[in-house]
Amino acid sequence: METIHANEYHDIVKASDPQVAPDGERVAFVRSVPEDGEGYESTIHVVPLGGGEPTQFTISEGVDSSPRWSPSGDRLAFVSTRGADDDRPQLWVLPTAGGEARQVTDVAGGVSQLAWSPDGTRIAFVQQSTEDDREKERDISLNGEEYEPETPDPRVIDRKVYRAGQRYFDGKRSHVYTADLDDDSVSRLTDGDFDFSGPEWGDETTLYYGVKREGDPDDNIIVDIVAYDTDSGEEETLFQTSGWGASMAATEDGRIAYVYSPEENATLRQSEIKLFDRATEETVTLTESLDRTLSNPPQWDADEERVYFGTPDEGDYVIWRVAGDGSDEPQQVVGEGHITDFSVGADAIAYAKSEWDHPGDVFVSTPGGAETHRLTRLNAEYLDERAVGQPEELWFESDDGTEVQGWVLTPPDFDSDEQYPLVVEIHGGPHSMWSTTGTMWHEFQTLAAQGYVVFWSNPRGSTGYGEEHMAAIERGWGTVDYDDVMAGTDAIAEREYVDTDNMFVTGGSYGGYLTSWIIGQTDRFKGAVTQRGVYELNSFYGSTDAFKLIEWDFDTTPWEEPEFLWERSPMAHVQNVTTPTLVVHSDNDFRVPVNNAEMLYLLLKKNDVETRLVRYPREGHELSRSGEPGHVVDRLERIVRWFDGYSDYHEVPTALERGDDGLSAAEENGDEETDSEDEQ
Repeated sequence: METIHANEYHDIVKASDPQVAPDGERVAFVRSVPEDGEGYESTIHVVPLGGGEPTQFTISEGVDSSPRWSPSGDRLAFVSTRGADDDRPQLWVLPTAGGEARQVTDVAGGVSQLAWSPDGTRIAFVQQSTEDDREKERDISLNGEEYEPETPDPRVIDRKVYRAGQRYFDGKRSHVYTADLDDDSVSRLTDGDFDFSGPEWGDETTLYYGVKREGDPDDNIIVDIVAYDTDSGEEETLFQTSGWGASMAATEDGRIAYVYSPEENATLRQSEIKLFDRATEETVTLTESLDRTLSNPPQWDADEERVYFGTPDEGDYVIWRVAGDGSDEPQQVVGEGHITDFSVGADAIAYAKSEWDHPGDVFVSTPGGAETHRLTRLNAEYLDERAVGQPEELWFESDDGTEVQGWVLTPPDFDSDEQYPLVVEIHGGPHSMWSTTGTMWHEFQTLAAQGYVVFWSNPRGSTGYGEEHMAAIERGWGTVDYDDVMAGTDAIAEREYVDTDNMFVTGGSYGGYLTSWIIGQTDRFKGAVTQRGVYELNSFYGSTDAFKLIEWDFDTTPWEEPEFLWERSPMAHVQNVTTPTLVVHSDNDFRVPVNNAEMLYLLLKKNDVETRLVRYPREGHELSRSGEPGHVVDRLERIVRWFDGYSDYHEVPTALERGDDGLSAAEENGDEETDSEDEQ
């Protein structure tokens, strides 16, 4: 059988955002596949719950997302960039019995977060708009006029957080709107210099949403939950929660299930599902007995009696349910695998899940999880011709006896009597969790196919193992987490088939932090690739949109303990590094701005370490997960080339000597590599 290669990312189809139809007979979902080196084709497909092949529901033009059935199931709303000159998505509605989709909105800021009114006459949504857009009503309709927002010159900044993802805010705020489907008119419900989010209908005239307007909204996570009366236009603040935005689900009789994260040290604490009852004004915590943080927001079942939600759980991403009155403890209803999205119907739960043997499909289960059925096999033809390895789960003891979960993936045609090089992979976050699949499926399988044993784990700091495990790295990045990764490496290195003279390490974001920390503490690894990493905590605090991570994880600031933050930074130990290190970063990464990579690269150069800096234009922090397909492939090929060049099992020159050899982009363009400011 053929092995998996980096450039086959172009062949892998992904499923997301499954939505059960009100009649309980169909599931709509988004099908995405790379279209070329720069973009993706994303269309809405529908598959019968009883079995059968998926049917393409929207045309292959633009990028479609967010399918949402009308309450009666006669229409499907979705967001699409079709027909646009830029990437501003608009609201479209398609009759499900047949016919053409029609564009409902033509607004300056684009459309997201769709929510149908219970009577099916209106759709609430969120749009990002500037004060000028609102004054000139470009957020209501462009009236067919061409619109191209101007880039400020100069860019004058007044906010603490003025950019995120891979874009500048440039005065935009998120506001809540409704589209009336009788005449396609758009109305704005909110105003002011605040961000509104999470619109959810209760009854036909009550819309709930959240807004951050306490103190400086950029410097706290306090969210007001508001009830808006669409008849009178009056709003009432019901209560406050804390979190990254409003995430809730409401019933017609005024019960609101919502996400709550403790305001203090939020990154080290578990998030919860709470329930507020408007009739009694009482609040109960539905997940009080569950020592897990949330990965999916709450959803009510069709009878509005139970609340469903998702969490990480010891290497799986699973679905739970709990009684809406808090009368019982949460019950896990769907487990095993990596569930990314789900929706709850009258008699079924539909969800997108990946497992070790496939990168993602649509599944359906009964509400209690008693029966499960796989609805799609989107990559069947591709997988039938590929050797896909099954990871081995292992639990190992760290230095202090803590049990840590990890996995090992061996190469195709593995022979336990032979020896192989080892790649240690480290996840980001730090408060996240790896499974055997998810977004890393292709990368793990590619490295194994290249002849490497691949090891990954969930060291302390990870979610999915309880709050104590997650909070163990408070004021201690690079302490017990380092111990855990190295203990796992030791456990794998004891196996005779692992060549301990040929070990490599890589990770991204916080994984980049720990990768660069490791090579500053030990020379056991023959090569390293550090990606989009935090390398100096003081400068990271001053340039990121996530400065709260430092305040909460380290309980300090640069002006209080600059020397402490410096000592906990990989940059402070760069003089100890001898490991050849590839530094990978994105130009528009505003979560971990590129200055961190520039500094690490320069210091490695100054200390005569074999190194190279690779920067990706137009990309942000999510490059490895959702970047331009050509860049996703190039990044993975460069990781493989870097390790191959220092491996005794791959007879190739180092990447510094190979030019463009082994890169798909070079083969397609026929170009010779030349040194530049972006790669040298």
